[in-house]
Amino acid sequence: MSDTLAGDLDRIARDLDHEHVFHSWSAQAQSPQLVIASGRGCRVWDHSGREYLDFSSQLVNVNIGHQHPVVVEAIREQAELLTTIAPSTVNFARGQAAKRIVDRAPEGFRKVFFTNGGADANENAIRMARLHTGRDKILSTYRSYHGNTGSAIVSTGDWRRIPNEFARGHAHFFGPYLYRSEFWATTPEQESERALQHLRRVIEAEGPSTIAAVLLESIPGTAGIMLPPPGYLSGVRELCDRHGILLILDEVMCGFGRSGRWFAFDGYDVRPDLITFAKGVNSGYVPAGGVIISDPVAETFDDRVFPGGLTYSGHPLAMASIVATLDTMESEGIVANARAIGETEIGPALAELAEKHAVIGEVRGEGVFWALELVADRATREPLPAAEMGRLKGAMVDRGLLPFVQDNRIHVVPPCVVTPEEVAEAIAIYDDVLSTVSSAE
Repeated sequence: MSDTLAGDLDRIARDLDHEHVFHSWSAQAQSPQLVIASGRGCRVWDHSGREYLDFSSQLVNVNIGHQHPVVVEAIREQAELLTTIAPSTVNFARGQAAKRIVDRAPEGFRKVFFTNGGADANENAIRMARLHTGRDKILSTYRSYHGNTGSAIVSTGDWRRIPNEFARGHAHFFGPYLYRSEFWATTPEQESERALQHLRRVIEAEGPSTIAAVLLESIPGTAGIMLPPPGYLSGVRELCDRHGILLILDEVMCGFGRSGRWFAFDGYDVRPDLITFAKGVNSGYVPAGGVIISDPVAETFDDRVFPGGLTYSGHPLAMASIVATLDTMESEGIVANARAIGETEIGPALAELAEKHAVIGEVRGEGVFWALELVADRATREPLPAAEMGRLKGAMVDRGLLPFVQDNRIHVVPPCVVTPEEVAEAIAIYDDVLSTVSSAE
């Protein structure tokens, strides 16, 4: 393709987008300009061939990297065999995908309900919890994101729920976040103890017999990649057990390798009742998500109709991509790579950046799931202003890096296949861009 034609395609793509595409979470006059035409591994290109190193994994979902040939081939083969079928039928690819998923779940999980993505996974997990318990309320944290469907968006704690609060039966509480503690804690242990005391009081005040489930991200992602402090998740489990409340763990963003484990909760001594997933299960190659259901909850619906379903539940193309993704992540050691690269490359490199740049208030994370919290002043921890965060994001893109920027944070979230060389390349760009910020100690 000639440079002129490639440039024309980029321009035409922007024009078509501006004229006809309605974008999520956006004022529509602010048209995006970045064109992505192709990708491979941790890199993407526009039509003109300009290359970007993708340290956003798009929306923290392309865990296996862009265009993995095994997954692409599996989708092609399934498309030639059967492109779609109703979820009420039996399909081999669907059964295979469910078996691959439950094989990685804790003992006592044998069933998977497939959805189109993470939002409707949480939606249906909430529905299951209410029907199983006969209770109504769902408790979730203020610092959370659970999706954009009716109950999922109201379970979400951030500002996006406020114009969308049409679902009933939701209450929020503060989870642990030591850097900006709501509980005047100074150690992780204090933060855990006091956050659990806060949740205990919320449960008591809301009425334990009215609460169907507590819904938590195992590691809150969009809200800041906040690793749970020691004993917190097991303490939530204990509170739930004491009152007959189900525990739903949202692994949509943190699951399937992102934390350096198949499930993030595997590192935190906790067993949920329902597990929601999407994103990394097949890296978003075809839309897919679901709920992994513990046996007691699944048995509720042995002789009782579950009043929920989706036309594309267990879509064959999505199922084939899940099987290929999970098998390839296993055979190529991709989850182990995510764990190792976090320990030996990303974590140490980000710590060095924090030593060098006063604008970095805190570094936190594991695997390929990290956050740099940026502050205008380290002493007061005042967040870096939105305008400055926007400038930094533009500067990174200009230097060929696709960042994930949320509030006053840069989330360092490359695909699980990232190499040490690619980490070093990204770190050099972060270093260069952060050097342009003036911040007080």
